Amino acid sequence: MIDTGLQGRVALVTGANQGIGAASAVALAGQGVAVFLTYKRLEPVDHPAFPARYDVLRAASADEVVERIRRAGGVAESAEADLSDPEAPRALFERAEETLGPVEILVNNATGWIGNTFEPRAADDLGRPLLLVDAAGHDRQFAVDARAVALLIAEFATRHIARKATWGRIIGLTSGGPGGFPTEVSYGAAKAAQENYTMSAAHELGKYGITANMVYPAVTDTGWIKKEDEEKLRGLSPLGHIGQPEDVADVITFLASEQARCVTGQLVRLY
Repeated sequence: MIDTGLQGRVALVTGANQGIGAASAVALAGQGVAVFLTYKRLEPVDHPAFPARYDVLRAASADEVVERIRRAGGVAESAEADLSDPEAPRALFERAEETLGPVEILVNNATGWIGNTFEPRAADDLGRPLLLVDAAGHDRQFAVDARAVALLIAEFATRHIARKATWGRIIGLTSGGPGGFPTEVSYGAAKAAQENYTMSAAHELGKYGITANMVYPAVTDTGWIKKEDEEKLRGLSPLGHIGQPEDVADVITFLASEQARCVTGQLVRLY
């Protein structure tokens, strides 16, 4: 069995009540990491373009994930927080470090996703409702996917350097890319900003033993995919499949591991 070097480490995972965040928390805990899960319960979208279970998942706390980790013999704590609040990153680190110890792995998974566009369209190709780009939508998206990430990285780095630590991991999630993201334009732009923050962190913080990387998941079913859309979405993958949260969690766990000690400043794209 390969020693990942993760036993006894501490991770903070955002957006960890369901989907990729929850799967990542479980996977890291399975390698001996004590995990602090953050989440925000969201209002239902209540729209026929989404399966009913999507609203159930979005509205859940992280309690079930925490209990799953504990039943398997792992260590986990959680806290609900609104990452659009600029005070939230510092408060979360305080809470995590009070309960579990110094955070060594930061997984920036949470998103304030909205579908928006420059074109006057009511819905995207999957029937999901669209908004026109406006100040409110921009601010909502960037507050979570860009500003909160920058503040979380800054808090992570400040604490790491102050305690003269020599090992750390920052891992973010992205989508879209430099070619734009039609019908998800603010989401794509905010993720591009997150990529840039993370790559800057890779260059600036490497001398302190911190690696920083981004993961670009394939189309991944976190509860939002309807059965009738599966064939269309499967066609977007060269592998002809729809990703599962565990697929992404495995890559995040690898990037956190000792085996990825020389991997930094990279965007790892999954299909």
